Amino acid sequence: MKKISIFLWALSLTVAGYAQDTTLQHSWKNQKYSMFIHWGAIYSTLGGVWEGKPVTRGYSEQIQSHAGIYSDVYGDVARRFNPAYWNADSIVLLAKAAGMKSVVMTSKHHDGFCMFHSRYTDYNVVDATPFHRDVLKELAEACHRHGLKFGLYFSLIDWHYPQAYPISSSNSDPITPEHHQFNKKQVTELMTDYGPVSEIWFDMGSLTADQSRELADIVHRLQPGCMVSGRLGNDAGDFCVMGDNQYPDYKIASAWQTPASVYDETWGYRSWQQHGPAEDKAHEKLLGLIKVVSRGGNYLLNIGPRGDGSVVDFERDVLLRNGQWLERNGEAIYSAQANPFDTTFAWGEVTTKPGKLYLHLLQMPAGGTIVLPGLTSPVTQVQLLDGNKKLSCKVTTRDGATTIQLPAGFRLPDQSVQVLALTCKGGVRITPLHLLKNPAVLNRHNAIPLYSFSGIDYDSYYRSQVGDRWAFTSARPAHMSVVYSAAERGKTMQLTLNGVAQEVVLNGGTVKALNNQAAQLQWSPMYYSGPYWSGINGAHGDLKNIDLTKPLSAKAGKPWELRADWKNDTVHTMPGDRNLGWYVLQEITAPAAGDYLVGFTSGDGIAVYLNGEEQVVYNNPERGGTQQEVLLLPLKAGKNQLVVKFYSRFAKTSTWGIHRQVPQEMYVQQLPQQLTGSNREQAVEVRQAKPVSVHRNLRMPNLSIVME
Repeated sequence: MKKISIFLWALSLTVAGYAQDTTLQHSWKNQKYSMFIHWGAIYSTLGGVWEGKPVTRGYSEQIQSHAGIYSDVYGDVARRFNPAYWNADSIVLLAKAAGMKSVVMTSKHHDGFCMFHSRYTDYNVVDATPFHRDVLKELAEACHRHGLKFGLYFSLIDWHYPQAYPISSSNSDPITPEHHQFNKKQVTELMTDYGPVSEIWFDMGSLTADQSRELADIVHRLQPGCMVSGRLGNDAGDFCVMGDNQYPDYKIASAWQTPASVYDETWGYRSWQQHGPAEDKAHEKLLGLIKVVSRGGNYLLNIGPRGDGSVVDFERDVLLRNGQWLERNGEAIYSAQANPFDTTFAWGEVTTKPGKLYLHLLQMPAGGTIVLPGLTSPVTQVQLLDGNKKLSCKVTTRDGATTIQLPAGFRLPDQSVQVLALTCKGGVRITPLHLLKNPAVLNRHNAIPLYSFSGIDYDSYYRSQVGDRWAFTSARPAHMSVVYSAAERGKTMQLTLNGVAQEVVLNGGTVKALNNQAAQLQWSPMYYSGPYWSGINGAHGDLKNIDLTKPLSAKAGKPWELRADWKNDTVHTMPGDRNLGWYVLQEITAPAAGDYLVGFTSGDGIAVYLNGEEQVVYNNPERGGTQQEVLLLPLKAGKNQLVVKFYSRFAKTSTWGIHRQVPQEMYVQQLPQQLTGSNREQAVEVRQAKPVSVHRNLRMPNLSIVME
C-alpha cells in the first residue's frame, strides 16, 4: 500500500461564463466508457501505406504530413472511397456489446476531409467520393435508434483550407481569422444538422481566448446538452482531456477523460499493424478503463475501421472480450465514483456507490489480506460480483481500519480482474489518513490539493491546482482568520466550511511582520541548466540534493553552469522559443528555520522547487507578457536549494528574476465563519470566487487559515 496526498471531491463547473448544468455533468460523467472512431475517407483507404511502402513515422491518420504527400495527390485518393462494408448500425451495436455508452467519431481530422456533408467545402464524403452518403449522419441516427449517445471529433487545424496557418510539426498552430470563421460555420452545421450531440471533441491548434470562447458559445447555444472537450484550449472546455493514452496517477477535481487507442502507435487504420494475442490487449485496455474510473474519469477507447468500412477483427475481439467482463462487473464501473480512500493499493483499484465499495483485484493481495485504512462502516457482506457469489471472508475492524481475509482457496486466474463488492451498513464512512487533529494553522503544506488540467493549447497543458481542502477535528471552539501576502490582497476567495460557502474579499487585514531573519539570509551565485524543449509540467531530473558538478539530466549533457553575471533583484531576459525551458538554481543559507517571502518574475510559465519539493507551478493564461509572484518559502536552518524552472511557450524574449527585496509582512483578516467545538470531522475548502474557468490555477499560494 502506498499513500498519496491527493483526495479530491467533485465540483460544479462554470466554464467561460457558461454554467454547465449539474444534471448534464453527472450524466456525462456516469457514462464512464465510450467508443472513439478515427475513420477518414483518405487516410483509412491508404491504411498507413504510401507508394507501396509502410509509413512508419507518426500516426497513420496523419499520413499526408508524415509521408509528404501533395495535397492534390492526397485528395485524389477520395475517388477510391466506396466502403462496401460500412454499416452504422453494426458499429453502434458493437459499441453497445462492448459496454460503451456513447460513440464519438471524427467529423473532420487534420487533413481537412469532412466525413459529413458540409455546405462550405466540397472536400467531403458526399461530394468528393463515389459513396455520396453522409456517414456521420448515418452514425448519429444509428446511435439514436439503439440508445447510445452520439458525439463527434472536430480538428481545429485543417491542412486543406487555403487560409489556414502553415502547420508545424506540433500541430499547435495559430488559427487565422479566416480559418476561425470557417470553423465556426462548420461547427454550427454539426451542432444543427445531426440531432442531439453529447460531446464535441475539439483537437489541436492554438486559439486565442476569444476564438475558444466563441466556439464554446456556439456549442452551448445550439446544443445545451453537449459537453465541450478541454482541447478547445484557453480553459474553455467543460471537461479536461489527458494526453493521448495517458493515465494520471492522481485524481482530478473536475470532469475529465482519457483518450486511448487499441494501439498506442496509431488511431487511424494501419494495414500492417502487428496485433499479438487479443486477450493480452483486452486485459491491457481493461486495466486502463478501471484505472481511469477509479480516479473519477471517463475512458474513450478508439478503433480505426478500414477504408472499406469494416472493423478490424482484432479490435472487435478486444472490445467484445471487455464487453463480456462488463456484463458481469459493470455495476462497479457505470455511475461509480472515484476511490474514496486517500491511498492507492498494490493489489488493485477501488470504486464506490452509496453503501458499496468495489475492490478491483488486479493481483492477489499479499497473504490474501486486504487492509482498508480508515473504513469505519461495518461490512455486512462481501460478494464476488461475477456471478453474485457471496464470499465467506473474515472481516475485522481494529485501530480504525477494516481488514478482509479472503478464503483460503481464493485465487485470481491469469489475465483476470475480479471485483469484490462490499456492502457497508449505514453507508461508506471513511476517516481520512490525512485527517488533522486540532490544527492551529491550515496552509498549503498540510492541505489536500485540488487539481484540474489547464492550458492555452496542447503544448502548454499542465496539472493546475484549483483549490485546497483540509479535513480536521477541532475539540474546542475557535475564531478563524485568514492570513495572506500582498500578492493575494484584493482577490476574492470562496471559503467553504462544512459545506457552507461564502465569498471573502481579501482586503481588510491588519499588517503583521514575519518572525524571520531575512536580512541574514546568504544567497549563493546563480547556476543554469538548459535549455530543454518541453512543457512546464515535470522536472528533468531529481531536484533533491543536487550535485552542481553533475548534469541535471542526460539531456543536459553538462554540469550546472555558474552564471556570475546573473544577480538577484534584477529582471533578466532570455531568448524565447516554442516550448523552451531552463532552470536556475540558487542556494540560500538561513540562520534559522522560518517562512520567508521571495519574489519571482516570469513569462509564459514557472515552477518553483525548494529542497526538491514542488512549491508552485503555473503557466501564463494571458499568452505572453510578464508575471509577478511572491511566494512564502519554508526555509530550513542551514543550506537550502532553490530551483526555478522558467518556461517560454509564445514569447520571443522571456523575462525572469528572483527577488530578495520583498517586504516580510503578511495581512491577518478575521473571517465571519467560526468553529464550534466538536470531535466530528470538519472540512474547509478554499477556491477562487467566480473563476474565469474551474481549470484555472488558484494563484493564492501564501494563504492560510489560522484557528485560535
